[in-house]
Amino acid sequence: MFHRFLTATAACALLAGTASADTSMTILFTNDFHDRFEPISKYDSTCSAEDNTAGECFGGIARMVTAISEARAAAGENVLLLDAGDQFQGSLFFNQYGGDLAAEFMEQLDYDAMAVGNHEFDKGPEGLATFLDKVSFPVLSANIDVSQNNLLADRVKKSAVLDVGGEKVGIVSVLAEDTPETSSPGDTVIFSSAADAAQAEIDRLTEEGVNKIILLTHMGYAADQRLADALTGVDMIIGGHSHTLLSNTDEKAEGPYPTVVNDVPIFTAYAYGKYLGEIGVTFDDDGNVTEISGEPKLLDASVTEDEATVARVAELAAPLEELRNKVVAESSDAIEGSRDVCRAMECPMGNLVADAMLARVADQGVVLAIQNGGGVRASIDAGPVTMGEVLTVLPFQNTLATFEISGQTLVEALENGVSQLADGAGRFPQVAGMSYTFDGAAEAGSRISDVMIGGTPVDPEAKYLAVTNNYVRNGGDGYGMFVDAEKAYDFGPDLADVVAEYLAGNAPYTPYTDGRIKVAE
Repeated sequence: MFHRFLTATAACALLAGTASADTSMTILFTNDFHDRFEPISKYDSTCSAEDNTAGECFGGIARMVTAISEARAAAGENVLLLDAGDQFQGSLFFNQYGGDLAAEFMEQLDYDAMAVGNHEFDKGPEGLATFLDKVSFPVLSANIDVSQNNLLADRVKKSAVLDVGGEKVGIVSVLAEDTPETSSPGDTVIFSSAADAAQAEIDRLTEEGVNKIILLTHMGYAADQRLADALTGVDMIIGGHSHTLLSNTDEKAEGPYPTVVNDVPIFTAYAYGKYLGEIGVTFDDDGNVTEISGEPKLLDASVTEDEATVARVAELAAPLEELRNKVVAESSDAIEGSRDVCRAMECPMGNLVADAMLARVADQGVVLAIQNGGGVRASIDAGPVTMGEVLTVLPFQNTLATFEISGQTLVEALENGVSQLADGAGRFPQVAGMSYTFDGAAEAGSRISDVMIGGTPVDPEAKYLAVTNNYVRNGGDGYGMFVDAEKAYDFGPDLADVVAEYLAGNAPYTPYTDGRIKVAE
């Protein structure tokens, strides 16, 4: 199949002489929804009812229902609705219901196909199997072999062929190969090369006469570009995993919509239900793409929430109050997490959070943790600790983010962390697995000294695996030196869940400081 991707002007000229052989369709898609059934704030955390009423919120499944209904009505015939994975994990709804709500709403919305995301394995193969019990659309991944797992065998296909206006459209999917490190697929789910698996399935479909093929990936924007460059016979890639916004109108977007590599258009639409991906595409009779249009639709306050869905979400949210009141641990003393302490010096809550982060990923070879003091929002009293208290300390729905850092870059990061002490800035670095001394009054570049990692002086040339939260890893609080870090993965478990589990595993927890952060004399 010879693939062409044309500009709109060139496409229109071509279409004038070949319209009778063309097939046009509208593709709607979501990616990385992460159980954000309630509206979100501009910081991607749960938005209050007051702010939602004031028009300051985005997304939520009730807006998504409206947006998809309106898009279908506007498009008329030949509409596909696809999901590029990671419906699971990211809010208390997942803690309470697992994948059941994703299944309920995706069935209601009548999805046509879904990619398996890495977080679909967060409750093991069992969690994905339960989801599959409740959905009627194909859930796909070509580069995982599930034949050895009794719950999943023959239930996750490599591809699907959909009928769109009498035309066959092939959907092939692949999943990030490092999923065993970022989720819990277990030993019976075997991963293979995504590129090889995708090409084999594309070739098989092509041989069977399917000449319109969409690669639905959960690999990330950079990996999608590599796939586009390496593969033949694919007409477009719709991806997830990296939470990337592509747009032709938003100046904060990471690239154009679509990003074109090797004549293959690539689409992705951020995350958390904030956008609905929309693509208008025309194929000629040979299956070549002749025209593409579209832009992610921002689901802001201008999109009316579907009333029945609002009511259903409210009903589902009621038991979450019980979860929020659930006692998860006990503390022998108050855990100090006040703003004025944790943004200026070592604090007990900072140690707790950083210790919990490091403990969760130490088996991956991670040796140090950094938590911004501004991400710690409260203290916890002595006695029983509720999940609600943990969520008050860590309200942002941040996720664990792992990455590789050089010793030199680590020192630069610490310099940034202590650079705005007088302003009480949130960038102050609480740490674990390491120690350092700082002089807030010194000149920039000389504030940090005596950096030790695991009891050994930091080596500027050495590489260290680190963990932080996704906000910091993506440059928040001035940590821009982390943005282009190698081996970065931002979508680990929710930080509040990690801390709650750590508290439970160390109950009764005894707060402490141990001098890991010192002030220069």
